[in-house]
Amino acid sequence: MGRWGRHSPVLEPPDPPPPSPPPLPQRAFMRQSSFTKIGNMLNTAININSAKKPHGNGEAAWCFSQIKGALDDDVTDADIISCVEFNHDGELLATGDKGGRVVIFQRDPASKTIRWLRRKNPAHFLLSTNDKTVKLWKVSERDKSFEGYNTKGENGLTKDPQNITALRVPSVKQIPLMVEASPRRIFANAHTYHINSISVNSDQETYLSADDLRINLWHLEVTKESFNIVDIKPTNMEELTEVITAAEFHPTECNVFVYSSSKGTIRLCDMRSSALCDRHSKQFEEPENPTNRSFFSEIISSISDVKLSNSGRYMISRDYLSIKVWDLHMETKPIETYVVHEYLRAKLCSLYENDCIFDKFECCWNGKDTSIMTGSYNNFFRVFDRNTKKDVTLEASRDFVKPKTVLKPRKVCTGGKRKKDEISVDCLDFNKKILHTAWHPQENIIAVAATNNLFIFQDKF
Repeated sequence: MGRWGRHSPVLEPPDPPPPSPPPLPQRAFMRQSSFTKIGNMLNTAININSAKKPHGNGEAAWCFSQIKGALDDDVTDADIISCVEFNHDGELLATGDKGGRVVIFQRDPASKTIRWLRRKNPAHFLLSTNDKTVKLWKVSERDKSFEGYNTKGENGLTKDPQNITALRVPSVKQIPLMVEASPRRIFANAHTYHINSISVNSDQETYLSADDLRINLWHLEVTKESFNIVDIKPTNMEELTEVITAAEFHPTECNVFVYSSSKGTIRLCDMRSSALCDRHSKQFEEPENPTNRSFFSEIISSISDVKLSNSGRYMISRDYLSIKVWDLHMETKPIETYVVHEYLRAKLCSLYENDCIFDKFECCWNGKDTSIMTGSYNNFFRVFDRNTKKDVTLEASRDFVKPKTVLKPRKVCTGGKRKKDEISVDCLDFNKKILHTAWHPQENIIAVAATNNLFIFQDKF
């Protein structure tokens, strides 16, 4: 591990932290009808996709499948969904909220950030963050229990050996299927600022965690120390000009990772060239058009998310108004640029006043790297087809919650006479926003987080 960067032992903070809740005990819960419903929905989607024939134009028609979450308008801040993530084979879908809860939905019916580890045994493992701490969770199923122990009573306590007068063979008892979630490891006290990204390495042994100024490298088996591989904190904080906004490992090359900044740049680092990766190997940045320079230029150019493609050849970056596709072999400019909500450029002043201009929208690839998805306001989300160069705006609305309801494309009117199926830019609800999205790794199934609701949509030809 020493060759990977500056050693950062986990130290206790100089001042005692505020009291924290006791360690979470192992939690067991019955798989409720929600698991079965979403399982049936996902299984049905797989069966439909395997048997259907595409349109002549090959375009997808998205239809509603299911909504999870309360349908009332009384939403507390703790209930707002903060991340959505499919696991590597698409069997599980996890969501986290601002209250620190992680909810897992499973396809098979028989927090801040979430990242799944690849499955190596019947159990599932995932990493979640809550401010400055990373936790490793184990999620497993159990449909049998053992009873009749010799040294342990029915209450789970160890018996006094002097009271054991006979030996017996423990028996196996069939029980209703249960899902157990338990925290296996806690990685704490290595970040001064809130963690904005975690990414599991392709070696499945290490992962990185990033905050505003530092990126640390961890081993999944070691909780007491990490290695600082990027540190952009200046000696004098008054000289600080940028912060780290997102970071991610390369999907196949375990020595390569990228991180984005509030200056609109993306840096690619190779841990083989230097233990401390303050000096990048490549820097991706698009020169700004001087004619578009304004007071808000630096704010809207800040990259809120970066995702490497499944093939590892490309990456996408999301800034406030657009999403860009980069070729890792070309640093000078993106190969594709898609406008997300250009109609908001005229409203940047009011968006600055209500702080919406600082919203952090995420983006994601589909499994074949042919389409891209990201969110917008008014519960709109955008899907871009890289092959046909077509795009569509869809809405995650509780008004259309009938299964298999095909979503109608939405359009925003910026001026002049508004058509019947259009919505005026002045009527957009900026309190309704889709910041987090996820795409199934193999199928056209997407998950969209809208405040405290999780919408599931599937492709219907």
